[in-house]
Amino acid sequence: MKISEVEIVLIKPRNGLIGFASLVVGGALYLGGIGVHAKRDGSGYRLTYPTKQGGKDALRLHHPITRAAGKALEAAIFTKLNAVMAHARHDRPDYP
Repeated sequence: MKISEVEIVLIKPRNGLIGFASLVVGGALYLGGIGVHAKRDGSGYRLTYPTKQGGKDALRLHHPITRAAGKALEAAIFTKLNAVMAHARHDRPDYP
């Protein structure tokens, strides 16, 4: 699975949410609105995929259906996130 055009938009942290990711899969499918959260124990990050809220029966708009696909998306997003965070720390030494 080829993943390209990974973009990260950082936001003011809120309840662990630190930003959103988007990417292109196979040069043909755009996935956006992927939430990037800092883990509560500080050990890294986790992803959440967009849903359409509908009470207790939320509709998932897109998400990986295999463990391998999920790991590939995580690897691509976390690689880009680490680069973005390193750049933010370089530009702002006071940034965590």
